[in-house]
Amino acid sequence: MTVQTGGCCAPIAREPLAEDTAAELAVMLKAVADPVRLRLLSMIASHAGGEACVCDLTGAFDLTAPTISHHLKVLRTAGLIDGERRGTWVYYRVVPEALNRLGALFTPLAGPAGLELLPT
Repeated sequence: MTVQTGGCCAPIAREPLAEDTAAELAVMLKAVADPVRLRLLSMIASHAGGEACVCDLTGAFDLTAPTISHHLKVLRTAGLIDGERRGTWVYYRVVPEALNRLGALFTPLAGPAGLELLPT
């Protein structure tokens, strides 16, 4: 759909980000800007049961276990995943609120009140 605004485009955000919010989101964006971490995040998020054992993740990469652990630590420090130790393994799950915050950055608003949405 196209938003008709009389020559101008509708804003995609409700308001500019506050400095502290921008800093928090930048940490998350930096964490997912790495291809390995982005893949790890998607593997955890799509894993059956909503969580994945580190043992389920390491085989998908041609990387050492310490390197995978480092990437998982970056995702955890950024607040994107959480983990729980069970015996010798750690099970990871995404933090839905964090993913929702990131997603909201890239979700355009519906047209502001009074604007007509036209099919494209």
